[in-house]
Amino acid sequence: MDNLAIKLRPKKLCDVIGQRHLIGEGKILTNLIKNGKVMSMILYGKPGIGKTTIALAIANEIDMKHKVLNAVINTKKDFDIAIEEAKMYGGLLLILDEIHRLNKDKQDILLPHLESGLITLIGMTTSNPYHKINPAIRSRCHIFELKEHTDEDIIYALHKAVKSEFLDGIEIDEDAIKYIMNLSSGDLRYAYSLLEMAYYTSNDKKITVDYLKNINSKPIFFHDNSEDGHYDVLSALQKSIRGSDVNASLHYLARLIEAGDLDSICRRLNVIAYEDIGLANPSVGPKIDAVINSVERLGLPEARIPLSNIVIELALSPKSNSAYLAIDKALNDIRSGNTSNVPNNIKTNSKDYKYPHDYPNHYVKQQYMPDKLIGKEYYIAQDNKYERVLKDIYDKLKNM
Repeated sequence: MDNLAIKLRPKKLCDVIGQRHLIGEGKILTNLIKNGKVMSMILYGKPGIGKTTIALAIANEIDMKHKVLNAVINTKKDFDIAIEEAKMYGGLLLILDEIHRLNKDKQDILLPHLESGLITLIGMTTSNPYHKINPAIRSRCHIFELKEHTDEDIIYALHKAVKSEFLDGIEIDEDAIKYIMNLSSGDLRYAYSLLEMAYYTSNDKKITVDYLKNINSKPIFFHDNSEDGHYDVLSALQKSIRGSDVNASLHYLARLIEAGDLDSICRRLNVIAYEDIGLANPSVGPKIDAVINSVERLGLPEARIPLSNIVIELALSPKSNSAYLAIDKALNDIRSGNTSNVPNNIKTNSKDYKYPHDYPNHYVKQQYMPDKLIGKEYYIAQDNKYERVLKDIYDKLKNM
């Protein structure tokens, strides 16, 4: 028997709840359907925000055979069968869940047919495709990020469910609907599931906040579901680490862990290691890589332990943004046209090039900067132990 989320799943794109940046008058996915053209794409975002719903709605609205597979569950033989079906029908829309876990054998099957256009792919993943999906697959797909449902989206959907034929006789007040919304943290599938559980376990089909508390042990966790709320928490984590407030850093880490968003945590910590700690403590970059590896192997709840370790170290580490400032200055020159030709002595196959390793201390004076930028300084060392050493070495070389 289908659950409530499946029963209420819209068959048309225009009936999908949320994702107004992709669906609606003049929006990209709606226009694709309107023009009868679907291209290979990857939909990514958190669980319960409509990836499968959008993919199936697209399949329902276009004149094209489709097949649904899972990158983990379905075998190589299943993919071979899909290719044969595509040849039989003259094309196939393949809806592929967990695409980030597609192994090499299955990738090798799909790639030539993606290239030829025989297969049109809609891949779905909770992981960032820029980090987790094979570049060969990724380069053949348009990538669309799905956003979390807003509070208004969840409330609208719950009201729609209550009025549907599938919850006959249900009585639920607005406080209970808001309670479910708070518990869902933007996951519409979870909201439907909790509503359905309450409906089928109650004696009189009357749903109240008190009753919901009896059947749901998940604590209400405040994690702002507005468009920028999630990124506000990530921003607060970075700014607390940058400001060396270890306790605030742990607070925001805990909020992100409770939201279950390990990918965002890892990406942000990687940025912090190089943007805020930088050359003051260069060892943290490799440490972050080791933590990310541990997090991916462990998953929650154990992943909280290495994350706590590295956040404490980042917060208490000396800080430097010298490398970040230096590259931005260099990029600003490039983007504003403040540059000129590469000096002749360091062009490819130049006979005037002096090979530094042939000279004492592996250093020889020669021109590296373009003529227009001679004397330009991008990197300004900051006052910390490691950069003082770097500066001393550089100053000695310049004065030789």
